[in-house]
Amino acid sequence: MRVTASVSGVSIRLTFERLAHIQRRHPEFLAEGDWINETVSAPDYVQEGDSGTLIAIRHYAKTPLTEKFCAVVYKEVDRSDGFVVTAYFSRQPSVVRRIVWKR
Repeated sequence: MRVTASVSGVSIRLTFERLAHIQRRHPEFLAEGDWINETVSAPDYVQEGDSGTLIAIRHYAKTPLTEKFCAVVYKEVDRSDGFVVTAYFSRQPSVVRRIVWKR
């Protein structure tokens, strides 16, 4: 299990089960690079997700796919604990979701 702090200081867990789920659906995350933890801990901005989740967004000029945005959906359960729900690369992040934090 990997743990990293969100921009609000909450410890966000990336369990082996979640990482395996992400890698099954998005094999580009099998390549070298710690995009998930890096995106959670140092995003360009964070958007409001669905059902109380947050979406950390970070731009990468180079990924296994080309230039992309990494989006990591996570939930902060309380002030000290949270977990990653999923992650994916996107050509462009959502323009309709509300931004709750920006660098």
